[in-house]
Amino acid sequence: MKRPISNVVAALIVLVAAPAQARRTAAAPADPAVLPEITAPAAYMVDVNSGRVLFSRDAHRRFVPASLTKIMTSYVAFELIAAGKLSLNQTFTMRPETFRQWHRVGSTMFLGNQSRTTVADLLEGIVTVSANDACVVIAEGIAGSVPAFTEMMNGEARKLGLHDTHFHTPNGWMDQGQTYVSAADLATLASALITRHPDLYHRFYGHERAEFNGIAQNNHNPLYGHTPGADGVKTGFTGEAGYGFVGSVERGGRRIVFVLGGYPRPRERADQSRRFAEWGFAAWDSHPLVAAGARLAAAPVQGGTARAVDLIAPRGYAITVPRGEHPRYTLAIRYKSPLTAPIAKDVEVATLIVRAPGQPIERLPLVAASAIGAGGVLDRLRDGFAAITGAGAKP
Repeated sequence: MKRPISNVVAALIVLVAAPAQARRTAAAPADPAVLPEITAPAAYMVDVNSGRVLFSRDAHRRFVPASLTKIMTSYVAFELIAAGKLSLNQTFTMRPETFRQWHRVGSTMFLGNQSRTTVADLLEGIVTVSANDACVVIAEGIAGSVPAFTEMMNGEARKLGLHDTHFHTPNGWMDQGQTYVSAADLATLASALITRHPDLYHRFYGHERAEFNGIAQNNHNPLYGHTPGADGVKTGFTGEAGYGFVGSVERGGRRIVFVLGGYPRPRERADQSRRFAEWGFAAWDSHPLVAAGARLAAAPVQGGTARAVDLIAPRGYAITVPRGEHPRYTLAIRYKSPLTAPIAKDVEVATLIVRAPGQPIERLPLVAASAIGAGGVLDRLRDGFAAITGAGAKP
């Protein structure tokens, strides 16, 4: 059921002038390992490599996302591109009705009436300059209408387990709270965007500016030019939502994603997001568990051209602990045995369970190292004989 939520109301903050002598005294540099003040009503940080939540405040509180919505718009497009159902070279037309509704409305890439634009250019406009017009054009081009596209957005949200999220627009324009998200859901979405589609993510995210039809515009990401390793994700603002941000920073192969929602002013969002990102690296250590592509086990396969398939980590996994703490953990692999052919390469077929004292259990995906086709008569006879004799596939 769609449940509208109330508008975000910015609290008034009275600033008191410091004494002249105090103003003249330079403040000591803040220790990045000490948690900075975070005044955002909703805040969340996760270490993507380990899945450990580093900070959480009202993580499941629903709020209006504004342009943070566009993360899901790009995610839907990335999923379709990966599935071969959408091409970056495809072009979509700005319909006259869409032009009348969205020309120069909020952030825009100034698409002309009945202009034809490639998917690649539309994504660049959506991701880098937060183009509202591009979101509607790509939505109508992909699904035929905005309602049909938002159904796709909500379908992907369900697949990702986003229980506190609903989309009513592809660009996050004000809709009386019919579009809502939570900080935890946004972090899950951003992590999936990055880990499922790393090539597309690096192609379209992380750009400080974009130029289209001779018009150059800057990205409003507050980390760019200030925080080493920052490469995303998205800012958002409307009077209904306040100032929000989903940030991503990668250093030395370790990535953190964080969400800050509901600031009354952009300066607070910028200052606190930069300090928050530094704290995520300074206060926590990451210890590698599994390298990307590492073989962890072999799972038996029934009804296939092979009797077993290797289970590998699709990306590097780590365990994250407070700085200076020695990591303790146990690992286990879970899957439904035997797996049933056919099995596609790189499809998730098992789960790596990580248990560590004081931490929630982490469940990380393992994928098939190779494709296993459906077997023929001889393969089924082989499996039947193995079942009778107990000569199953060995891990």
